[in-house]
Amino acid sequence: MPLIRPSRDADIPAITAIYAHHVLHGTGTFETTPPTEADMTARRADVLGKGLPWLVVEDDAGTVRGFAYGNWFKPRPAYRFSVEDSIYMAHDAAGQGLGRLLMTELLAALERAGVRRVMAVIGDSDNAGSVGLHTAMGFEHAGTIRSCGWKFGRWLDIVLMQRSLGSGDTTPPKED
Repeated sequence: MPLIRPSRDADIPAITAIYAHHVLHGTGTFETTPPTEADMTARRADVLGKGLPWLVVEDDAGTVRGFAYGNWFKPRPAYRFSVEDSIYMAHDAAGQGLGRLLMTELLAALERAGVRRVMAVIGDSDNAGSVGLHTAMGFEHAGTIRSCGWKFGRWLDIVLMQRSLGSGDTTPPKED
């Protein structure tokens, strides 16, 4: 049975390797140089320092097969109830349902953190896996920004999707 849990420092090598594969071989991220373990450690610390979740999914053998997190959509205070999600799976973990399990728990953790709106900024409009996952998780298409990234010798779009959490925008948020 797969296990979804908060990430730990010891997960950084696996997280870095999973993401590096996407940087070097995929169009879901527009980064072109894989970040180092130190970079990923700093990114994770930034997310956790904001009280937001960074989760991993392990397979039955205890191997990290993917990670997901939410980070503020924009840094200005008015956006404090809106996050952008990120999810990356090991290249050979596609189609096993692990991404859906991981996204389900990420959305629940974000809602517990007081988030009301989750945005997906999906690299490459041909990214059927990510668009399909977000659609299956109740995200709605919010737009496409055409030809805004250049990677692997071609122009790439980004697909914008969104989903409400909890009562969404039907009630005022709880202020701290």
